[in-house]
Amino acid sequence: MAGVRAGGRGGDRRVLTAVRGALAFLTRLPVGGDEAAWDAFRRTPVAFVVAGYVVGALAALPLLAPLPVSTAVAGYLVALYLVTGVTHVDGLADCGDAAAVHGADADRRSVLKDSQTGVGGALAVGLALVALALGGLGVAGSGPRVAVRLVLAAEVSAKVGMAALVALGTPGHEGLGSAVVGEADSAALLPVVVAAVPAALAAPRGSGPALAATLVAGPLVALLVGRWGTRRLGGITGDVLGAANELGRIAALHAGVIAWTLW
Repeated sequence: MAGVRAGGRGGDRRVLTAVRGALAFLTRLPVGGDEAAWDAFRRTPVAFVVAGYVVGALAALPLLAPLPVSTAVAGYLVALYLVTGVTHVDGLADCGDAAAVHGADADRRSVLKDSQTGVGGALAVGLALVALALGGLGVAGSGPRVAVRLVLAAEVSAKVGMAALVALGTPGHEGLGSAVVGEADSAALLPVVVAAVPAALAAPRGSGPALAATLVAGPLVALLVGRWGTRRLGGITGDVLGAANELGRIAALHAGVIAWTLW
């Protein structure tokens, strides 16, 4: 029994270390990431989901303030990117540039190494921000209690999508993606799903279908982005992960708003 308890405590410590690594990787929060946290994070996809709860909770705070809807949504956007930084947006921009290339897949991959943002990347980021803001307006219109839950679920959904790519994908060129992707297998997705379920529990009256739609949308979009990345870029790269996160969040918000409106 002592050995079991020790093993359990050891497992808990590993998960907590992995979560610290996830927060260091996915956010700008001063959590003190180190090599041990990074290694634990790479092998523990569920840490993505836990980080999603943290990011979602912090980003949703402006929606609780007694502010006009448009101001609350502006606060949501500011809070979101203050917490997460622009690393994942940069990945979306790089993928936008790669998608705009008319040529061989090798040409698309070479674009990822260019530090300059082209028209494709600028358009991708611009459309994403507009879509995110519009999704935020729709969410905020549902009232603070539901809005906070939808924002939280959308962030968890986006991180489930990232975890799915990490566990199921094959790494692309050497870099951030190759350091994370393939370190876990499909069996690691069971804890990911279990960790995501609380985002839909104890839902405000009538919001169950909306929260369920929100949670499903992110992984679906991530798999589509991952499929494109595998076909066009040779595998899952750090840029593909970033794009999946940004697009998954947007899709999750809009899916939640649509479900809330219809049901």
